[in-house]
Amino acid sequence: MHLQDEVRIPFADASEALLLFGPHDAYLTLIEEKSSAKIMTREGELVISGDKPEVDKLAELVGILLQLIRRGIALSERDISYAMMLTNQGDAAQLLDVYDEEVARTQRGKLIRAKTLGQRHYLSAIKKKDIVFGIGPAGTGKTYLAVVTAVNALKNGRVKRIVLTRPAVEAGESLGFLPGDLQEKVDPYLRPLYDALYDMLGNEQVAKMMERGLIEVAPLAYMRGRTLEDSFVILDEAQNTTPEQMKMFLTRLGFGSKMVITGDVTQVDLPKGKKSGLREAQRILSPIPDVAFIHFQEGDVVRHSLVQKIIQAYAKEEVEHNYG
Repeated sequence: MHLQDEVRIPFADASEALLLFGPHDAYLTLIEEKSSAKIMTREGELVISGDKPEVDKLAELVGILLQLIRRGIALSERDISYAMMLTNQGDAAQLLDVYDEEVARTQRGKLIRAKTLGQRHYLSAIKKKDIVFGIGPAGTGKTYLAVVTAVNALKNGRVKRIVLTRPAVEAGESLGFLPGDLQEKVDPYLRPLYDALYDMLGNEQVAKMMERGLIEVAPLAYMRGRTLEDSFVILDEAQNTTPEQMKMFLTRLGFGSKMVITGDVTQVDLPKGKKSGLREAQRILSPIPDVAFIHFQEGDVVRHSLVQKIIQAYAKEEVEHNYG
């Protein structure tokens, strides 16, 4: 039997307690649900009691969350869940590093930071390497952070243009059979890339920059035969490239350029029997130290907490279906 323990953590003021507990005490409820220790508030302090290992763990978690609040970081329910996951892994202290770096601000002034260790490694790799693969499930910020970093690089003069591309194979549709001109045909496939651009620059600015050729959005087929110099090039939905397309794309890299390739190897929409260029690239290029592969996990999902549960449920089904 574990020793019983009690820890008291004082609040600097009432607003700190409100920020820690969340709207309608939602964060506090979440923490209590995932712990066997008891949490109470008493005269401007938080009292944690229970088995010593649980109390120690929760005291560390609360201490770190309060440090983040004192830095002016607005926590969400997702942040609390992630903090608890790291605490259970014994990595709670790394949370302070995760939120350390301000990546950029949106056009409306909202601050963008890394939200997980996976995102932090990804951003760090993009800074250091010319070719970076971001591989993992939906909702991990792979595409969004790549576009944010590209816009930063363009604004700071590190590149002369941004090139965004993705293979148009979703939903089994061929580009040739979709109505409209090229721009209209391509747009539905490139919507997530546009959304991130609009968030960073605003619709008008994006339109102007596209007119001037500073931002180019095109299907992958239009990359053939080109060398992309002084460019930040993003290939999205890379799991839907063929190995030939992937090789063609990667060999477009020119001087002064960066390439970020994002995709989810569990969501391949290629016709049956066709190999995924992303899977092949992992196998073939992993030995090259100058090419970075960042693998996002379920814990890196930064969307609604239900998205994480959905991903887990599908992963479980796949394992049981394939191996059960």
